[in-house]
Amino acid sequence: MYIVVEGEDPGFDIFVNGRAIARHEDSLERLALSLHVRPLIEFFSADENSMSLLIEEGAGNPDLIKRLPPPQWYTGEAGLATVHALLNALTGEPHLLGSEGPQVVEELEQYARVLAKTHARNLRWHLAVSWR
Repeated sequence: MYIVVEGEDPGFDIFVNGRAIARHEDSLERLALSLHVRPLIEFFSADENSMSLLIEEGAGNPDLIKRLPPPQWYTGEAGLATVHALLNALTGEPHLLGSEGPQVVEELEQYARVLAKTHARNLRWHLAVSWR
């Protein structure tokens, strides 16, 4: 799962790995709900660009692009609330998620950096998925 920031060029690096987060999304969703914050998966939105990439990667149906609803965008602040809550819960006990827990924490820290910059610039964002 990776972050898409609204617009052509937000003026900063938005790269996040997100592979370990994607593998542990079910556990992260349960943790978020137990912490009374919005699960990360609820920030997902499919836009034409991300769907085109999925189709190039061999996933998805090309006909779906024509029927996509407009992408949903979220404030950096909304995402930070979830990411900070997850980080606070996992930083002292990353192995709650098994052997990849430390990697998930590292990726959440990447998300926090990008979302903080998104918030500071008053931009919006959403999550997208890559199957690579």
